[in-house]
Amino acid sequence: MLETITKQLNKFPLTKTQPNPDKGSASAAVLVALHGDAADPQIVLTQRANHLNNHAGEVAFPGGMWDPTDNHLLDTALREAMEEVGLNPRIVRAIATLPMASPKRRNLMVTPFVGLVEGPLQLVADPNEIGAIFDLPVSQLLDIDHYQYFEIKNKGEVFQFPYLAYKGYKVWGFTLKVLVDMVNHTLDAGIELTYPSEKRIDELRHRG
Repeated sequence: MLETITKQLNKFPLTKTQPNPDKGSASAAVLVALHGDAADPQIVLTQRANHLNNHAGEVAFPGGMWDPTDNHLLDTALREAMEEVGLNPRIVRAIATLPMASPKRRNLMVTPFVGLVEGPLQLVADPNEIGAIFDLPVSQLLDIDHYQYFEIKNKGEVFQFPYLAYKGYKVWGFTLKVLVDMVNHTLDAGIELTYPSEKRIDELRHRG
């Protein structure tokens, strides 16, 4: 499986891009770190600490905000992964840059990088940012029966979002979309999930 993923990720060549200051939004980068059994590689995920102001308790990739000291956004992803979970950048072989996207709830553009990581890993969470670290096997993403929906109510509107439940964690939002898009592009998974329209979300965001 890992060989197929790696080969198909040639569609998304590695680029060491810098933030575009003209876009009017902040920039961040995350690392989709693949490791373990080549027949069913695992992805390093985190659960953000509950005391954080943004996305508290949510599942996320290691990563974070661009810093002017970073040479490019790949540096951002590797630096933040080191700070958050102790992942040594020297054992990460970056192989692809996935399409930049926005988590929708913030004026932020996030660039995901895929990296192959030599194991075994001995990761340690920074308690200031990370509540837990866990591995998600890619095989869990391939079965449509693993997906469910939950509701978020806001300003009188009800939105349904897909999620993947795994060992007590709820993988959803930006993180889930990046993962599903990756397996669809590389493994022809054919996973089709329904999201609220961007138009409805934008209307809610601009409602007084």
